[in-house]
Amino acid sequence: MKIHEYQGKQLFRQAGVRVLDGHLAETPAAAAEAYNKLGGKIAVVKSQIHAGGRGKGTIKNNPDQRGVQLVKSAEEAEQVAKNLLGNDLVTVQTGPVGKTVNKVYVEAGCDIARELYLGIVLDREAKKPVLMMSSEGGVEIEEVAAHSPEKIFKEHYDPAVGLESYQVRKLCKKLGIEGAAARSADKFLKTVCRQFVDYDCSMVEINPLVLTGSEEMLALDSKMSFDDNALFRHKELLELRDLTEEDPDEVKAAEFGLSYVNLDGNIGCLVNGAGLAMSTMDIIKLHGGEPSNFLDVGGGAKTEQVIEAFRILLGDANVKAVLVNIFGGIMQCTTIAAALLEAYKTVGFSVPLVVRLEGTEVEQGRKMLADSGVDIISAVDLTDAAKKVVAAAGA
Repeated sequence: MKIHEYQGKQLFRQAGVRVLDGHLAETPAAAAEAYNKLGGKIAVVKSQIHAGGRGKGTIKNNPDQRGVQLVKSAEEAEQVAKNLLGNDLVTVQTGPVGKTVNKVYVEAGCDIARELYLGIVLDREAKKPVLMMSSEGGVEIEEVAAHSPEKIFKEHYDPAVGLESYQVRKLCKKLGIEGAAARSADKFLKTVCRQFVDYDCSMVEINPLVLTGSEEMLALDSKMSFDDNALFRHKELLELRDLTEEDPDEVKAAEFGLSYVNLDGNIGCLVNGAGLAMSTMDIIKLHGGEPSNFLDVGGGAKTEQVIEAFRILLGDANVKAVLVNIFGGIMQCTTIAAALLEAYKTVGFSVPLVVRLEGTEVEQGRKMLADSGVDIISAVDLTDAAKKVVAAAGA
């Protein structure tokens, strides 16, 4: 689960991580009011969407309007908010369609001496969180990693102990941070690293992380995402979820216990098991097709879930064929066959359907489909299924 920048800063503020004052605004008038509340000469109006690259992103049909803009008056804040709100912001992470800006965050300006980069992710190979910092703040870290990897410094830390002071000193020395700024970094970095563990984060990023003219470290940005499988431990985080930023089909699928990710292809996939889902997507691509989704109904799928899965798959106008690839382990093939026939009655199959069944009660399941009279293309194995569904999608 992702949250907005302003929400991440609320969590930072609660933990004692230094951030600037700011106010959320959902109308241009509220943006002007927010500017006046801040009481400074400058402020920054920042679009709030679940995507990075907002500073370089532009509004569709208004390429002069960036997603983040410095303003020097209430009138200017109001005009910028007017340009942003209700319009689509296109960034390197949104794709050409962009994301609609529904709210902006008006934040105080500050005296920036240096811009840095901070990121924390789980290093699965090391089995520990890893703190990454770079002197190249405010730019796309992917570009730094590709062209100047020596400028990214890493420190793994024990989640039970947290980041230790000697590790902060190592990073500060590499980044050229000393004196009062280094002392500020000690508290700041330890706290952010602790938050990553305490909230079961999958990623924390601050870009730019800044040192002010008074040698204080503060978060000028915040990006936080959380492990969905651990959200049951953080009821307070669920209140921060913004469903308008998520794919409606993915939200609907989650309500029915389905793991669904929308993709750009034209072949719908319905499988049971994440490994089988990835294998199915791979072999479709091997034979020249493009999956339109990742959809895992799980090992114990019920008829209602299969029906909903078909509603989601066939609701995508780009889908030209569907491949059902089921290995009957916990779930018997007769169960999935019965669910498919019920889905046919309820939803109807508007595109060619290729079915590959294997596992428990496979012969009985295949016979149920063959005797049903429903127009289903049977496949004997995965390669056969992939070839048939690619051909059907291209027909």
